[in-house]
Amino acid sequence: MTDDRSGPDLYDYIIVGAGSAGCVLANRLSADPKNRVLLLEAGGRDNWIWFHIPVGYLFAIGNPRADWMFRTEAEPGLNGRALAYPRGKVIGGCSAINAMIYMRGQAGDYDGWRQLGLSGWGWDDVLPIFKSHEDHYRGASAFHGAGGEWRVEFPRLTWPLLDKVREAAAQDGIPPIDDYNTGDNEGSAYFQVNQKRGLRWSAARGFLKPVLNRPNLTLRTGCLTERVILDGHRAVGIAYRQDGVSRTARARGEVILSAGAIGSPQILMLSGIGPGADLARHGIDVRHDRPGIGANLQDHLQLRLIYKVHGAGTLNERTHSLFGKASMALDYALFRRGPLTMAPSQLGLFTRSRPEKERADIEFHVQPLSLGTFGEKLHPFPAFTMSVCNLRPSSRGDVRLVSPDPAAAPAIRPNYLATDDDRQVAADSLRVARRIVARPALASLRPEEFLPGPSVGDDEASLIRAAGEIGTTIFHPVGTAKMGLPSDPMAVVDERLRVFGIEGLRVVDASVMPTIVSGNTASPTMMIAEKAAAMIRADGR
Repeated sequence: MTDDRSGPDLYDYIIVGAGSAGCVLANRLSADPKNRVLLLEAGGRDNWIWFHIPVGYLFAIGNPRADWMFRTEAEPGLNGRALAYPRGKVIGGCSAINAMIYMRGQAGDYDGWRQLGLSGWGWDDVLPIFKSHEDHYRGASAFHGAGGEWRVEFPRLTWPLLDKVREAAAQDGIPPIDDYNTGDNEGSAYFQVNQKRGLRWSAARGFLKPVLNRPNLTLRTGCLTERVILDGHRAVGIAYRQDGVSRTARARGEVILSAGAIGSPQILMLSGIGPGADLARHGIDVRHDRPGIGANLQDHLQLRLIYKVHGAGTLNERTHSLFGKASMALDYALFRRGPLTMAPSQLGLFTRSRPEKERADIEFHVQPLSLGTFGEKLHPFPAFTMSVCNLRPSSRGDVRLVSPDPAAAPAIRPNYLATDDDRQVAADSLRVARRIVARPALASLRPEEFLPGPSVGDDEASLIRAAGEIGTTIFHPVGTAKMGLPSDPMAVVDERLRVFGIEGLRVVDASVMPTIVSGNTASPTMMIAEKAAAMIRADGR
């Protein structure tokens, strides 16, 4: 390791992390030629074919070229299991390896933020922001935008098996709907996807790469942030490593952390900003004691039920056939369609775990395939998967340092199924899944429960134990630098995403969500970045 800290670069804005939020910020803040913007990314460029072919998530997740390869601590609620915890390590961040599902959540999520005292974050406030950068395949409407950078398309492949599942869901009281993104997502529909003509459409492709020729925007990859440089209680720059050399960059305006719900709290803590006693234990000089940093971790835990079927085509048997593999490759090469365009989930069902719930609180991701664990081959028998998650878990975990070394992965403790309510929803959601599969629409396929299996009873204890055995992350960590009022000692940023107690420092990514949204988190994160960019520009005038 060498040191080259003399003569630091000077910028108006330094953005740490070229992920879903960072790409939007870089685009918007560099739109003013008077702003000199530096974007630092610890990963590399997206110059690998599997970042662009939609099914490439199978090869990117779990690959150190694309994934930070984090793991959780052993989880008591998962019967002592530790989980792989994928996070994107490339420009575009998680949007370069995720499920490509375009989902905003529910109006009640954002109205809940406003009711916490966070003005400007209600559904009516954020809907125009979602629309402002959207390019929806149906064109402009009351709920969608056209001509923006964030492309949304209908999937290029449907499955008769999934249509039968949708029919069974209707027989169970889950109505077919046309669009999940109008504020109420209760019902069933095929997921809309962030693709363009059969290719993944990441934040890097939509927002960053088209503006990299701007002379006032600098992208540096392979840059591991060591800490925020502080002058008293003001952020004035970033110390980082690139190619084994320690460097610095200075900001005359603001430093903006967009490293995600794991990376941003880690950087804050490495900088001496966080829970004081924990930082001191690692020999870090405490610059600002803020206990909420790294706390409030929330994630969607998915419970994967697998059903064998008879007389229905699934992806399983196609992948075990040379002819099937060849036909899929040819279909994609010639027409940009077929299974290689598939998102990890195709059909979504949103419903209530119990009738008395105020709004839909569970989400099913239904797939015409099955496998043991992620990264393994698909099963040799025809089957489909019904993964169900609790949309608004009450369990809270944390992210904590294990070392003052920036290259050391932090300890991640999601604390799944830690509350009575979450365990109840888990048991109820398994019952809902079994009830749907038992409906007449699927009877001709003679579905057989393979996971968790017919030996698992319908009583509470058995279902909760099964949830602990089959539960896994659906890759939606949020909340570890949450928005809140100054009176909330656990809040990290205010409603303008400024870090309490530190001037010139903001956090802009999924970590600022005070509560998790009721659906996938990529597009809400980009909405947050769009809103943040407008606030940063306004405050910089």
